[in-house]
Amino acid sequence: MKEPRILFVHAHPDDESIGTGATMAKYTAEGAHVCLVTCTLGEEGEVIPEDLRHLASDKEDRLGEYRIGELAEACAALGVRDHRFLGGAGRWRDSGMMGAATNDHPGCFWRADVDTAALDLVPVIREVRPHVVVTYDERGNYGHPDHIQAHRVTWRAYELAADPAHEDGAEPWRVPKVYAYATPRTVLARAIAVMREAKLPFARVAGLDELGSGVPDGQVTSAVDARAHLPAKIAALRAHRTQIVVAPDEVGPFFALSNNLGQQAFGTEYFILQAGELGPLGPGRRERDLFAGLTG
Repeated sequence: MKEPRILFVHAHPDDESIGTGATMAKYTAEGAHVCLVTCTLGEEGEVIPEDLRHLASDKEDRLGEYRIGELAEACAALGVRDHRFLGGAGRWRDSGMMGAATNDHPGCFWRADVDTAALDLVPVIREVRPHVVVTYDERGNYGHPDHIQAHRVTWRAYELAADPAHEDGAEPWRVPKVYAYATPRTVLARAIAVMREAKLPFARVAGLDELGSGVPDGQVTSAVDARAHLPAKIAALRAHRTQIVVAPDEVGPFFALSNNLGQQAFGTEYFILQAGELGPLGPGRRERDLFAGLTG
């Protein structure tokens, strides 16, 4: 393609690096226009470094503003120059984990009217005119309310952006392909085995069901081999220092969140096509490129 354009919609700062960081780094390095929209500031995240815990929502409630800087550093590591917050920084507040009292905060993303929030995303889609959009599936990858809401909002914005009846002064745009990022269960199982062998000194290794984020292998349509860009992904993960502990290089490409569960940072990232047509398939009967089959 002459000018490939791809839009990633993520719920919080750090989601972009954890789930799709290697893919983002690969496409920026190859000259694609990579745009990232982050839906909240991640105000309800648990702060790992003790010297920064005063920023937490139950103390000074300044974590969100701090994470703006972390996200900027992560984007620089990935080569992403086009980053926006949905509706502007602080428009929608982090909702916290499912069932938490913060789900009832009047300004949280989980409580947002889907059409209202989608109208914050439609102008971005019509401006960037992405060939590909990447977000979450309907269960939000692992059930976080903001991930679920990001799926709903992105899907509604995808519909509205293509609708000529929705007039906002910009040309309608039908996104050719929409994906949800996902990890096959067999890949997670291998990662668990590798982490147990490595005897992670900084985190606990969970069982497959405890992680809760894997999907059946047959659902996965696409695999992007971005292993050459794993160092950029690791650098982006390190930028999110309030949320992520990254293993020393000699231990391996592992990290943990505040739950202290070890995870492997993958250089190959996986996706499920949700709208559009699959392009040519490679090994494992999966696409190797999210732009596969697109022209123009």
